Amino acid sequence: MLRLDPAPATMPPGERLYAIGDIHGCATRLAALHARIAEDFSARPVERATLLHLGDYIDKGEDSAGVLSFLSDHRRPEGLEAVFLTGNHEAAMLAALAGGAGDVADWLWCGGRPTLASYALDPGAGPATWAGALPAGHLAFLRGLRRTHRAGGYFFTHAGVRPGVALEQQSAEDLIRIRQPFLSSEARHGAVVVHGHTARAEPEVRHNRINLDTAAWSGGPLTCGVFEGDRLGFIFG
Repeated sequence: MLRLDPAPATMPPGERLYAIGDIHGCATRLAALHARIAEDFSARPVERATLLHLGDYIDKGEDSAGVLSFLSDHRRPEGLEAVFLTGNHEAAMLAALAGGAGDVADWLWCGGRPTLASYALDPGAGPATWAGALPAGHLAFLRGLRRTHRAGGYFFTHAGVRPGVALEQQSAEDLIRIRQPFLSSEARHGAVVVHGHTARAEPEVRHNRINLDTAAWSGGPLTCGVFEGDRLGFIFG
């Protein structure tokens, strides 16, 4: 049985949200985690359930193509609504595919080479060749990603928020890339921010934020936070 501990915010009655941290090409582990989420949902039905992914589906790990195939084919546990947020790695990939020389170099440096390898594409071939070879469904998925999601007392986004700025006024860049001063801030942001982007050995739960990036691509677990009522639990893949 899933252990549920007191949480720093609450979800509306009858709702549960499963939120998965940074995946980074770990396709097999993503499928296994989805299966564990399905088992929990089957064992503990609820009126409304949402499965949210916090972004950074690609790069670093060995099977980014497999992750995008799995997600773009809408494979998810039956009965769960799906929400997909964007991360900085998706933004970097789309910028590189648009062809800017600096954007190409940045993406290859930050983890794009393993992504291209997962499609059997040559890093030296260039963005026009890459874009033409990528599945249309994968590109449509990447271009349709959202930046934020609200549920109860929680605000979900990839990287975090800038302290002192209203949630509805956050910049697109901060939402997918910020670290400091967000990570060290003790400020209340108007909601508890649930994020990834900054890898830790285990989930971080603080009064104003929850971090679900546990470095799956480099040997840590793939983490799903389970939010319901005034409780919080974790499922690992």
